[in-house]
Amino acid sequence: MKLDGSYGEGGGQILRTAVALSAVTGEPVEINNIRKNRPKPGLSAQHVKAVESAAALCNGHVKGCSLHSTDLTFMPGKIKGGEYEINIGTAGSITLILQCLMPIAMHSPSAVRLKISGGTDVSWSPTIDYMRFVTLFALSRMGYDGNISIVRRGYYPCGDGCVEAVIAPAKLKQAEFEANTCSVIQGRSHSSRLPLHVTQRQASAARKLLQQEGFDARIAIETKDDSSTGSGLTLWCGYMGGSALGKPGFSAEKVGILAADVILSELKSQAGVDEYLADQLIPYMALAGGGSFTTRNISLHTKTNIWVTEQFLDVKFNIHELETGIFRVSI
Repeated sequence: MKLDGSYGEGGGQILRTAVALSAVTGEPVEINNIRKNRPKPGLSAQHVKAVESAAALCNGHVKGCSLHSTDLTFMPGKIKGGEYEINIGTAGSITLILQCLMPIAMHSPSAVRLKISGGTDVSWSPTIDYMRFVTLFALSRMGYDGNISIVRRGYYPCGDGCVEAVIAPAKLKQAEFEANTCSVIQGRSHSSRLPLHVTQRQASAARKLLQQEGFDARIAIETKDDSSTGSGLTLWCGYMGGSALGKPGFSAEKVGILAADVILSELKSQAGVDEYLADQLIPYMALAGGGSFTTRNISLHTKTNIWVTEQFLDVKFNIHELETGIFRVSI
């Protein structure tokens, strides 16, 4: 199979989903024009590691898997369990590596144990807490059996975070995510190599805004002295989340307010899942043979994931806009 890597969102999403579904289905895939429209086209360090690790999980072979390569061929073999250690070598996103490997690992005949080093809380990717408390929470309802634990956090630009994941063999079942019935927002305000008041102010600002909007919020405080310097806040409530990261010139209060604003916009929509979980659910719904969800917005990531998934699996996704203004996606 040949895929145009510049289609739709045109970023790493196509690569991760295509390689994952190639490994699961046994269908070789050739991807061209990888990240063609990005400022730095081709594979970055995290993409290289994702593909190499996917190949290791399924005894696969790869051509063109090198930094800045825009063309790649992935030829899968038989998926196997075991322990795998992956070091991105930069602050590249650990959660995006997991996005590629998680669908493969669940098809292994025995447990897969992953130890991944890189960035746990970095821009343009789900935070590690989002993946633990939103993504895995939703997938567990479909029968997915995985656990993610944080060894240490890694922020941009240092990275050096570490996560351990254990994924057991599982068979997915269909599920409907039509409504989000969670009533209490939970969260984690975290930092490393910064004063305690930073995490406290992040949490306080978020809690104040959420309570003003009528939501109960329980936000834990986490301070570390790891090698990486940074801070962030992730909030979650059922199948919805919101997060923000600290950066120079950004007040702790701004981080808290941003994270709260994100989850509030999702919760107020009264949809079943947020727009970020929506795109992550697509390949799992197809592998389960059906299911549905409602969401506030159909992102380009979601549309792209639907397109890639339909290339590999005999499914057809349907998108309908409801009278309430939210969207329903189903197979």
